[in-house]
Amino acid sequence: MNPRELLLGSFQVAVAAADPLKIVPQHLPQPPKGRTLVVGAGKAAAAMALSVEQNWPASVPLDGLVITRYQHGLLTNRITVIEAGHPVPDESGVKAAQEILRRAKSLTPDDLLLVLVSGGGSALLSLPTEGISMADLKTTTRELLRCGAPIQDMNTVRKHLSAIQGGRLAAACRAQVVALVISDVTGDDPTHIASGPCAPDPTTYQDALDILKRYEVKAPRTVTGHLARGARGELPETPKPDSRIFKRVENLVIATAQASLQAAAGFFIGHDIHPAILGDSVTGEAREVAKVYGALAREVRQHGLPYQPPVALISGGETTVTVRGTGRGGRNAEFLLALGVDLNGAEGIHALACDTDGIDGSEDNAGALLAPDSLKRAARKKLDAAKLLNDNDGYGFFAALGDLVVTGPTRTNVNDYRVILIT
Repeated sequence: MNPRELLLGSFQVAVAAADPLKIVPQHLPQPPKGRTLVVGAGKAAAAMALSVEQNWPASVPLDGLVITRYQHGLLTNRITVIEAGHPVPDESGVKAAQEILRRAKSLTPDDLLLVLVSGGGSALLSLPTEGISMADLKTTTRELLRCGAPIQDMNTVRKHLSAIQGGRLAAACRAQVVALVISDVTGDDPTHIASGPCAPDPTTYQDALDILKRYEVKAPRTVTGHLARGARGELPETPKPDSRIFKRVENLVIATAQASLQAAAGFFIGHDIHPAILGDSVTGEAREVAKVYGALAREVRQHGLPYQPPVALISGGETTVTVRGTGRGGRNAEFLLALGVDLNGAEGIHALACDTDGIDGSEDNAGALLAPDSLKRAARKKLDAAKLLNDNDGYGFFAALGDLVVTGPTRTNVNDYRVILIT
């Protein structure tokens, strides 16, 4: 296989390791005495719901409602799938979240609430708390996205503007709660995944205010006023880790970035290439992370340290992009373009960076591929890589070269997958 085929093949293996149709069945709980209500939200919600249907006893009552991103739905029979807005929430998501909360409140102690949680759920399961309008929530979300705040910080704010996240969904019902969680955040803590609808929340209203101040987010007055009232103790906090609510709640993380990286490592071993997993929780500005990885790749290529080629440097996690330009491109395209600028055509170094959900930021590609001759090919097309990087236009750069990776929705999400192949 050539380098391009190896990179794409490893990405396919990484995504397959997080396929809900394969991983959900082994984690399904026993049916309860009463009825089972399935709810959930995220980019994997439809696939998770379908997997539950396919593996739940036909004679046992089952119904429910899950929310997924537009174009991520699947045909189901017993569980309704609603599509809604992501990364900015919309009215479709609000209406579905209202219905989920209403149904959860109707359950009895003999029932089971089976919650399907995956990345993207923070925006999809949006139900603003009293006093916060949908427009206010949208504005705050857009500002947090634009400033490059890490997902954990974004979710701290969103939990304290929500009537259903930050453990409030679990608190709203009397039934036993089992949440099956596909992790798209570093550390795999359920409280950060889809803003933890069934997980205890250690953060506070004051934390949310501090985050808005730190990133100079221009949030609506209703938002800052609500958070300020909460910080003064005038509003009830989200359920904390010591709450008795969580004695009847179980959060099971069933798919992680690490498992996908390990699967990709096995793929490279099968092709006689040494895999080096650099971590499943890499964060920071995409272009700054790229400089560090570029330095490591050159060291390997020139000196065989700390790894002898051929080697695949594999990593996961979620970088961020502080948007200053007007171009198109998610964090993976930004990472790769910055890496290309840093390497400046160094021979024998190929790379891929893709989001395992099939969507890099808000674009229609999963990510892109970088080759040693990428900058030369771009120059022939009169494209200035450094200029495009400054304009945050990684998408435009790789689209012009025909090097975007387009998969369509994968209906799973364990964050980004990056690999630098050094021959």
